[in-house]
Amino acid sequence: MRHILIRRFKYLRDEILGTLIVFDNEGKVLFNCMTLELAYHNNAKNKSSVPTGDYVIQLEYSGRFKRELWELKDVPGRSECKIHNANFYRQLNGCIAVGTRHTHINGDGVPDVTDSVRTLERFHAAMGDSVTAYIDILGMA
Repeated sequence: MRHILIRRFKYLRDEILGTLIVFDNEGKVLFNCMTLELAYHNNAKNKSSVPTGDYVIQLEYSGRFKRELWELKDVPGRSECKIHNANFYRQLNGCIAVGTRHTHINGDGVPDVTDSVRTLERFHAAMGDSVTAYIDILGMA
């Protein structure tokens, strides 16, 4: 079973930057990338990153995105917290975006993530045939 680790390392007014690493069941690193999340706002639905902690994550079809996505389960008071593609924090409603690096794309002075669509595909490939995994989110919030 795959294990995912997110390490949040930079906390800005509107967003959190981090890294995501996928491990196999023997601890070997299979994939890593950058993450982008909303800032923590007391776990408010659609306005906050999820609290730090350990969660089960499942591959499920998303009607909104019209594709299979990984969804964090049993987030207190929340549902539909997914890992998906997005470049800007304004494209998130409490989910986690993945990309190759943090940089300024749109000139607003706030870091974004690049190459999110391709990074999401690489993440899905690293997850292999798994449909359930574990995710640990470390850092504040």
